[in-house]
Amino acid sequence: MVVPEGPETPERPSAPDDAPVADPGTAPDAPSGPGPRRRGRTTLLIATAAVLGLVAGTCAGYLVQADREPTKLPSLSQPVVARAKGPGPEPLSAAQDHRVKTAGDLRELLIARPKGAKAGGWAGNDGWMSLTEYAHSYKKPAGAFTQLIGDQFRRAAVVTWRQGGTYSVEIRLVQYHQEEDLKASEAAESADYWAEKESGTKSWSVPGTEDGMAYVHTRPDTKPGYLPIYSAEAHAWRGDVAMEVWIYDSKPIPKDKIMDLAKRQVGRL
Repeated sequence: MVVPEGPETPERPSAPDDAPVADPGTAPDAPSGPGPRRRGRTTLLIATAAVLGLVAGTCAGYLVQADREPTKLPSLSQPVVARAKGPGPEPLSAAQDHRVKTAGDLRELLIARPKGAKAGGWAGNDGWMSLTEYAHSYKKPAGAFTQLIGDQFRRAAVVTWRQGGTYSVEIRLVQYHQEEDLKASEAAESADYWAEKESGTKSWSVPGTEDGMAYVHTRPDTKPGYLPIYSAEAHAWRGDVAMEVWIYDSKPIPKDKIMDLAKRQVGRL
């Protein structure tokens, strides 16, 4: 999300043109304006005496040290620490290690299309969305394309289906490389921000997630000559994968519809 920049630092005011100027010969130790204080003759003498005292003290220290016997140094060898007995910790199983899950075919983690539902066919090619196709799902594709490259977009898997005449679903799993930042969580956070901005929106937490959210938009999108379109969406993340669930229909979408899909999809991650 774009964070607005703070106010610029104000320019430091300069001295007025009619400010009095001090005579440098009258007060050598007085400050001359906002600059650093000038050193006078007394300061120089004190500094010289301090240097001489330091040299004399150093010479005396060498003479004292020369009359002493050398101090023995401790041995460089250290005791060997015994290695713990027994086997080491067992590695996580594939079911416990989410990285193992998302390292394979990401499409296999998508929930299955319901029986009797028809494939949507409007998004993806063989279950995959390319970077260009995914960027075109945004209102400003060019800017989204550049942003996704900077966010280290890796790949996106998608499943779509249609039931009846107007009910349709689209679910995406978007994966990031995440070599430096947690881009999956940032993507989910950004989606939450825009979902909450729509008027007439209700929201709920998705069980089984840290901060996953589901939204139902009660105000439809209307255009002359078309049926009103209601929508619902859910966003969550796990590891390096961001989850997106979308539902569209010509009639209001109940909460249990979007929550059921969100919980089932999160459970497969």
